[in-house]
Amino acid sequence: MQSLCGRISNYFVTSSARRIADRRLLAGRSCSTSACVPEIAGYEGVADHGGLHGFSVAQTERFWGAVARSRLSWNSPFHTVHDCDLSQGKIRWFLGGKLNVSVNCLDRHACAFPNRVALIWERDEPGSEVKVTYRQLLELTCRLGNLFRRHGVKKGDCVTLYMPTCPLAVASMLACARIGAAHNVVFAGFSAEALADRIRDAQSSMVITVNQGVRGGKVAELKKTVDVAVQSCPSVKQVFVALRTENPVGMTSRDALLEEELQKEDVVCEPAAMDSEDVLFLLYTSGSTGKPKGLVHTQAGYLLYALLTHKYVFNYHDGDVFGCVADIGWITGHTYTVYGPLANGGTTVLFESTPVYPDPGRYWEMVQRLKINQFYGAPTAIRLLLKYGDQWVQKYDRSSLKILGSVGEPINTEAWEWYHRVVGGGRCSVVDTWWQTETGGICIAPRPSDPDAVIVPGMAMRPFFGIKPVLMDKEGAVLSTNDTSGALCIAQPWPGMARTIHNDHQRFTETYCQPYRGYFFTGDGAYRCKEGYYQIIGRLDDVINVSGHRIGTAELEDVVNRCRWVAESAVIGYTHDIKGQGVYAFVVLKKEVDVQEADLVQHLKDMVSKSIAKYACPDFIQFVPRLPKTRSGKIMRRVLRKVVEHDVDGLGDLSTLEDPATVQEVIQGHHHLFSKTHQQ
Repeated sequence: MQSLCGRISNYFVTSSARRIADRRLLAGRSCSTSACVPEIAGYEGVADHGGLHGFSVAQTERFWGAVARSRLSWNSPFHTVHDCDLSQGKIRWFLGGKLNVSVNCLDRHACAFPNRVALIWERDEPGSEVKVTYRQLLELTCRLGNLFRRHGVKKGDCVTLYMPTCPLAVASMLACARIGAAHNVVFAGFSAEALADRIRDAQSSMVITVNQGVRGGKVAELKKTVDVAVQSCPSVKQVFVALRTENPVGMTSRDALLEEELQKEDVVCEPAAMDSEDVLFLLYTSGSTGKPKGLVHTQAGYLLYALLTHKYVFNYHDGDVFGCVADIGWITGHTYTVYGPLANGGTTVLFESTPVYPDPGRYWEMVQRLKINQFYGAPTAIRLLLKYGDQWVQKYDRSSLKILGSVGEPINTEAWEWYHRVVGGGRCSVVDTWWQTETGGICIAPRPSDPDAVIVPGMAMRPFFGIKPVLMDKEGAVLSTNDTSGALCIAQPWPGMARTIHNDHQRFTETYCQPYRGYFFTGDGAYRCKEGYYQIIGRLDDVINVSGHRIGTAELEDVVNRCRWVAESAVIGYTHDIKGQGVYAFVVLKKEVDVQEADLVQHLKDMVSKSIAKYACPDFIQFVPRLPKTRSGKIMRRVLRKVVEHDVDGLGDLSTLEDPATVQEVIQGHHHLFSKTHQQ
């Protein structure tokens, strides 16, 4: 049986039969592209980006209505631009409109330029990339859509994907969109238990996976993880398995080889006409409670916001090669590897490997070989590569680069300046982007703005079109002056924002709409400087950002507390040179625990790896006799953070502590743990 690599390499060989299929395909499609649409800055006579932003905020309906009509291909026009009430968590855009996302991402471009490269699959081994054109991607998507329909997937169902970043994963996402099903992409590093939680919540009847994942020269047994997960998922009736490697994989009666099944399907798949507010996908993210939440993104508004932010934040033009190195299991991969670039008819890179495989020059060798124009990565990777020195960058030609992007967490000044000076040679703009799974796309970034406008290192700076950020104080009042810090909220809705939490709209409104009624609460704190630019400070709730991946402290504590030797725990985030934040766990043991401390530490780490993912493992586990609590029983996490950050002089008011001696116990234990760590 041929592997996925071989199948995709050979799948698109032109034949007379396929040419006939092409003619059938193109004959039934209308050719409409966004290539001739006037630049957005020309609307309503607005002369520059600053004026256009003011117009987009003041006249939201006119702005978004004009953009939606010109940038998207509609089956039926919308009659109402929006009907929103943030205080109630009601968010609806482009009411009455019908369209198909896959048609907007594929058909209109395959009609206009069928041989343009849509995807460049940068496989784990450098120099083995695979290119897929728009015609080829459309054909693969149609075959998958027909396959899904034949196996009972209906409009409104949800298909779970547990796959590495590859063309089949992208086509599977688009196939779901084509037939009106939602997709639930689960990062292929999550454990079987975490995968099962997401399958059950989404109630998926179908799972798509591969036999093995390949990343950084290592093989991950993805099919085996799925096998364990679906044992506790009675809704799953079908598992399709693609072959990423040549290695055999155990199959059950529920499984089928994806490549074999695709050969039975036609290359024409009738797209479903979807309402603007029908569900496009679920994506699970951690919150301040233990259960991950399935955020719901819908069709038209999300796609419009994805394509607009992709084009203007990164100054994307036809012919550019866009290199977002995020995994498709995260929102960055959804918006800026798949939907934004493809909706713009762009060429997008699918990066399967790691920044240091086979050596720390991997990114820049790829830039040289693929002639990447926009590079979008995480501060974690930038900080890691900085430590390897300039020589790994300067070894390769990076003259194709025009824009460098940063995503996932605030980028520190040292990393920003290295990124700009060494990677970009001092000539590429660095756009430090702030956004979230909840926002759907970039909300604050240095661009768009005047080309000569200043960019301040380490600041996201300017709101995107239609975004009106505000800072709030603890009493819920708007802070109107500059040179001030507060809770970052957004004062009015925008098309790309999440609509709800799957099966739990009350949680959505309580989390995002009620803390500051009438505003969208981001959970982040921000500083607005004297010039009015925004700098993101970090999370205000109990969420840790590890290498750009959000993990709820409650979720981690829930896992740790399952251990039969643990009485209670408290998990915090601390500053980490590479990851941005690391995980630090304080654990109170039950009495008469008969186990070695080192063995227990490893056991707890293994539990977190199994229940969530390896990246969520605590860097440090400190055993303490008690946790510092208030008289009402609330754990004082700010005290724990101060201890870990070595700021015991800044502990602040401790008058509400039930027993101040607990703080000294924590401090002494922390010193002991670190002295032992350094000795090792």
